[in-house]
Amino acid sequence: MQPVTPNWRTSTYTRSETCVEVADNEPALVRVRDTKARDRRALAIQPAAWSTFVEFAKNSY
Repeated sequence: MQPVTPNWRTSTYTRSETCVEVADNEPALVRVRDTKARDRRALAIQPAAWSTFVEFAKNSY
């Protein structure tokens, strides 16, 4: 199986380059990285945990 190249994107709510980027184009993994430190390692999260976090953030804002 070939490794998947992350398809990085920022939130549509981002108004500057000081945010996080997410790559969710792999079925079993969501990657998250800091836009100011793109060369550092990304956080790897299971999709279910990421969905839970996103729902929490939506409801907390």
